[in-house]
Amino acid sequence: MTNNKLNPKVDEYLGKANKWKKEYEKLRNIVLDCELTEEFKWMHPCYTFQNKNIVLIHGFKEYCALLFVKGALLHDAHGILIQQTENVQAGRQIRFTDVEEIVAMETILKAYINEAIEVEKSGVEVDFKKNTEFIIPEEFQNKFVEFPALKPAFEALTPGRQRAYILYFSAPKQSKTRTSRVEKYMQQILIGKGLND
Repeated sequence: MTNNKLNPKVDEYLGKANKWKKEYEKLRNIVLDCELTEEFKWMHPCYTFQNKNIVLIHGFKEYCALLFVKGALLHDAHGILIQQTENVQAGRQIRFTDVEEIVAMETILKAYINEAIEVEKSGVEVDFKKNTEFIIPEEFQNKFVEFPALKPAFEALTPGRQRAYILYFSAPKQSKTRTSRVEKYMQQILIGKGLND
């Protein structure tokens, strides 16, 4: 099938891999058996169905992984999908530390990939948490009271920018560190800029 053309960029990526090479090759064969199109995106092998991203192959220090772009929508009958961090809303990983694990799970992996393709075909989308579900830290809320212009300026930011600020302001354990973070970025918020703009 023309669909199963190997992407030269992925060949190059696998050629350069020092770690997880056998694992990548096995994962690649399994994914291509599911008739996905092989692409290279975000510096990783990425497999698509009708131009929609389905799975990526990733390597980390401790493990390599098959990352399902909309993994949160899969049934996960075997309880093997992992949410990388609590802030990851859609993606889920299946992790491996050796090629035997992948070989042993081939049938299950294909079932998950095929389910992921069906999810894509169905048009179901991940229901992303609205930012109201992220708790605005008290230190930030106090500034809303002190500086009435801050709240509307914050609410006018894009949801992604709001979320980045909330996560950044909430991260420190100490209240005084949280307050100093808020104070440092108030001007950015007032002029409508995000954390990294």
